[in-house]
Amino acid sequence: MNDAAPAPTPAPRRARVRAPELIGKGGWINTGGKDLKLADFRGRTLILDFWTFCCINCLHVLDELRELEEKHRDTVVIVGVHSPKFVHEAEHRAVVDAVERYEVHHPVLDDSELATWKQYAVRAWPTLVVIDPEGYVVAQHAGEGHAHAIERLVEELEAEHEAKGTLRRGDGPYVAPEPVATDLRFPGKAVLLPSGHFLVSDSTRHQLVELAADGETVVRRIGEQGDGGGFREPQGLALLPSGKVVVADTVNHALCVYDPETGVVERVAGTGRQWWQGSPTSGPALDVDLSSPWDVAWWQGKVWIAMAGVHQLWTYDPEAGTVRVAAGTTNEGLVDGPGDEAWFAQPSGLAAAGDRLWVADSETSALRWIDADGAVHTAVGTGLFDFGHRDGPAEQALLQHPLGVTALPDGSVAVSDTYNHALRRYDPSTGEVTTIATDLREPSAAVLVDEDIVVVESARHRLTRLRLPDEAVRVEAVAHRTQRAATDVAPGSLRLDVVFQAPAGQKLDTRYGPSTRLLVSSTPPELLSAGDGAGTDLFRDVELNPEVAEGVLHVSAMAASCDDDPANEYPACHVHQQDWGVPVRVAPGGAARLPLVLAGMDD
Repeated sequence: MNDAAPAPTPAPRRARVRAPELIGKGGWINTGGKDLKLADFRGRTLILDFWTFCCINCLHVLDELRELEEKHRDTVVIVGVHSPKFVHEAEHRAVVDAVERYEVHHPVLDDSELATWKQYAVRAWPTLVVIDPEGYVVAQHAGEGHAHAIERLVEELEAEHEAKGTLRRGDGPYVAPEPVATDLRFPGKAVLLPSGHFLVSDSTRHQLVELAADGETVVRRIGEQGDGGGFREPQGLALLPSGKVVVADTVNHALCVYDPETGVVERVAGTGRQWWQGSPTSGPALDVDLSSPWDVAWWQGKVWIAMAGVHQLWTYDPEAGTVRVAAGTTNEGLVDGPGDEAWFAQPSGLAAAGDRLWVADSETSALRWIDADGAVHTAVGTGLFDFGHRDGPAEQALLQHPLGVTALPDGSVAVSDTYNHALRRYDPSTGEVTTIATDLREPSAAVLVDEDIVVVESARHRLTRLRLPDEAVRVEAVAHRTQRAATDVAPGSLRLDVVFQAPAGQKLDTRYGPSTRLLVSSTPPELLSAGDGAGTDLFRDVELNPEVAEGVLHVSAMAASCDDDPANEYPACHVHQQDWGVPVRVAPGGAARLPLVLAGMDD
């Protein structure tokens, strides 16, 4: 008989999977020309951030990681792995531009052919992979909201490897590029002021810039260090009836109003915090969180907001001082219908024209519009994965990630077709799409001035004036689909498994009911014969229609976790959220289970 107390149960060991080598045909950025290998990071915790620069959620994660990157700079290295969705994003020059545009201060691997993406079995942008100082993958997280969990893991790894003698402190491999002197740096949007001057959002320099009527001479800068502007990557601008300008202060998740007469800037909507699922969607404007407002337009007596961060349109009522959701469900995709049922995908450009509000819906490469009753319609575009440069009837025309739309006097609209480096035109009266101009560089907006159109050439850091031609330019048609390979799945029943492990010291928050949510749909809808819709389990058995050979599964998952300390009356809670669009092909011998990692490891 043994009276000794039982030995404590040891903590479960983390899964140890050797990290694959980092390979990218495009090479390395922010390393001073040096090619890096995994061995160069040995002794440090390495965080791989799989991103693509079109993706608003990826931009959110870049901002989430900045504090962690600074706090643990002697033990942690973040490496961006840029894996493109759009053809334009596979151009090395475009990736270099994006790294500067979004102030990425760590090495970036240009994985233009998705080689490292495939090696790490990544399924979604953004995805974060944590590799320990000995070169083993210890965690994977998809979507936003994981910085707190990764910081806890980083601290555990620091302590563990300090004790083992396998931690190496010191400076990382980041080498800052040489600064370039230009009057504008990646400008976003522009508006014509009553004075005939232009007001431009100089996004990368966190300013507004007033230019003279020539579009070149700088009159003044608003938001410079010390003048109280305080913008962070401002984008959309809209002239109000008062002559003031409303500004989409994108990374501050706010709207501001700028008075050109006095130079005063005032925040009028947003708290400065990013909106998360469960937050209020209406109320006093300064009390409601927003999420990456990208453009604004004055229409029907309100400011309409392209809320790119949550795939919705909102409105701000200056008289009442309130905001509310006007259209979109927060699901990402292309679905028309009543505003509260429609789906958008990163709406990024707005233009009011009579009884229509035009929308550049960037991630679906679509031109859409809202009618006076609030219903959503699509003029050009088919979904998340089809894009290109093709003119002709709207039902078969193609755009590539447009960021801007401009109403023209004849009732047609000009589309800033950003990743095609072109200005396109859609005529509702004929249903035809044509090309006005090519050889622009990432046009992101355009302003009508008399018989000219002034284009914001974002990646050339300037405004470019064009004469609106009588005859549109003709281009050779090009069609693309996303480079992502389809996943082969078996016909019949398919188990969808969202893998979620709460961060150390936390548990699922069930105080007010289920803390998880799963929404499943497909394109085309006929791909699923059963299993679509919403539920609270993070797994789902769906039935695939044997008559549909391929399509896209749309899976949206959310999980809320809180500190697991009974003594803490007010535990800190965090929301983890991700949307996946997974191309699938139904094939005999395909997988019967589709794991999607939200946080943790799929053992």
